[in-house]
Amino acid sequence: MSIGMAMPVRQLDPLDQPPLPGPDDRPRRVLFVSSSGGHLSQLLQLRSWWAHHERQWVTFDLPDARSKLEGEILIPAHHPTTRSVKNLLRNLPLAASVVRRFRPDVIVSNGAGVAVPFFLVARLLRIPTVYLEVYDRIDSKTLSGKLCAPLASLFLVQWPEQQALYRDSVLVGPLY
Repeated sequence: MSIGMAMPVRQLDPLDQPPLPGPDDRPRRVLFVSSSGGHLSQLLQLRSWWAHHERQWVTFDLPDARSKLEGEILIPAHHPTTRSVKNLLRNLPLAASVVRRFRPDVIVSNGAGVAVPFFLVARLLRIPTVYLEVYDRIDSKTLSGKLCAPLASLFLVQWPEQQALYRDSVLVGPLY
């Protein structure tokens, strides 16, 4: 489908809980996977949703991440991951280990490259995944978005322009 063609609009209220396994509102085991910095800051915007869930965070062991995740479980991932096949491969056994040990009900990520090995493992183990495309890339796909879209159970975007880029994405609106 070309960008100029109208696509059906699916939109969620950004304050609503993202769809997760099961119809009830029981606490879930959520594994958050993201780069540090802005990616992590965007996931932290979902605090009103994730605060009542059991959770762990996979990100880079850097001062900003340690500060933002004080009191949370932080699992350090290998970095940098931007276009680094070496670190993608190093994060694959980490993903398998973390997912087997924590047994999440869902994996949530907004990239960047650290998401890919976790989404691969989740797909193999049939664990639902939610990918949230980043706030600041409006008119072109991110590399992580391209790689995770076919693996994601649910692909969320924050702008209508992003929805035109990703088939079957769900518009949630800006989180900031």
